[in-house]
Amino acid sequence: MASAPPQETEAVERLRPAPPRLTTGAKLVLVLGGTLLILAAIAVFATLQTTRLADSEASGRLRIAANEDARAIAAELMGDMTALRVAVRAMGQDPLDMPSCARAQGVFAQQSLTGARFLITDRSGRTLCGVPLPSAVPMPVDGSPIGADILPGNGLVLSVAHQGGRAQARAFFPLPFLQSLIEQNNHSDPIVSALELDGESLLLEQGEKRGPLERVKSIRTELGIAGLVLRTSAPSAPITSSLIVALALPLLMWLAAVLIGWFVVDRLLIRPLRQLRGIVAAYQPGEVLDISRVEAAPAQEIRDLADTFEAITRTVATHEAGLAEGLVRQTKLTREVHHRVKNNLQVISSLINFHARGATGPEAMAAYSSIQRRVDALAVVHRHHFAELEENRGLNLRTMIGELAANIRATAPENAAGIGISLDVAPLLVNQDVAVAVAFLVTETIELAMNCDPAAQIRVAIKPAEQEGRAVVRVVSRALVETDELRHLIGKRYGRVMEGLARQLRAPLHHDPLTGAYEIAVPIVGRD
Repeated sequence: MASAPPQETEAVERLRPAPPRLTTGAKLVLVLGGTLLILAAIAVFATLQTTRLADSEASGRLRIAANEDARAIAAELMGDMTALRVAVRAMGQDPLDMPSCARAQGVFAQQSLTGARFLITDRSGRTLCGVPLPSAVPMPVDGSPIGADILPGNGLVLSVAHQGGRAQARAFFPLPFLQSLIEQNNHSDPIVSALELDGESLLLEQGEKRGPLERVKSIRTELGIAGLVLRTSAPSAPITSSLIVALALPLLMWLAAVLIGWFVVDRLLIRPLRQLRGIVAAYQPGEVLDISRVEAAPAQEIRDLADTFEAITRTVATHEAGLAEGLVRQTKLTREVHHRVKNNLQVISSLINFHARGATGPEAMAAYSSIQRRVDALAVVHRHHFAELEENRGLNLRTMIGELAANIRATAPENAAGIGISLDVAPLLVNQDVAVAVAFLVTETIELAMNCDPAAQIRVAIKPAEQEGRAVVRVVSRALVETDELRHLIGKRYGRVMEGLARQLRAPLHHDPLTGAYEIAVPIVGRD
């Protein structure tokens, strides 16, 4: 398949719709928004980093406080339970070992002020040492060597037993006693502490009431005693209104900057330029732009651009007026020239006719008639061309050939007074050069037929050809059948003229010697 010429390819590329482009306002929003969004993200990241550092510091303080509290509780409980374990071992061997009982009572002497109690019993439950536990405190039934049980709201019970089971001890540590152990640490931050065991919890230290946006961080510390765990909680950096503002302010500033930038550019540049574009798009050559709406534009550069457009349109209007005036003068001059040419052709035709009347011989009269027919043909073409000059559509072959045939009949010699010319001409339009050549060719062919056979009938037909933009001119007569007289006239006079007219029409002139027809294809510009 042959490739398209480069000119056609370029034309197709130009006709393709341009890809959609972003408006200036959209580009501004994207550029400004993208740039400021980076700054807003940096500000938000810095705020979050500050909050994270505060959380890290609070976590460090919480870890220190949890270790101190766990160490204080574990040390006290472990010391007490060690003393009880020694007493239980001694009294398990000798139930009457009062010194061991006295040593245990000495260890618990200070704790007893806060309600701490211990009780050592034998296998049957008989009291060996200590005092009975408060009736409100249930006795745990844990039989392990070291056991623990949390009494919610009351305190903690720890138990130890002799290896042989001959003696066992239980110690009750009330809540105030446990609270006194961690109050000695004087925490700077509000902390919530609680002992936990098997789903049971004993709250030791109550913090401040937390709000809905406050966050809490907790640490669980193993005490190393019967699976007891100390859960210590402290508030993290709270989500305060200042933090929310610090996080939201960069985003709000970014949004405000983008909207303000878009509004300013739209008001100062985009809208005035859009108005100016509408005014320029509605401009018609010869008019002067009305830039009164653009004169109020805030941007001085746009006002200067509008003034420039107005100055250009004034210049174009002045030039248009000058061109229109020159066109009017040129039209008048052209009409005058055509009028004078038409008058000159009429004068020449009248002079030929006048001299023809004074001719004495038939040869002279025939010569004058031949010349007059050619001048008439030229005058007919010129008259029709002048009539069609206003519309510039082209010359109508039907009316031109009809008038030409009438003139030929009027100037025919006496021996050819009965000549018949029939016309079959389509309403086709041609330019002046083609019309002159066709008129002269038809005139020469009809005159050749009259000289060969003055009584012959002649038919002139002009029809559209199969090829677009072409028509076929055909002149048929029995006088044009191949004869010695025809060959003599063609070789002596008519042949050279008819060949020259065919070259002017840039087409071959065909002669059919059997039917007596001359045929040639001529270009046309349209149909009437």
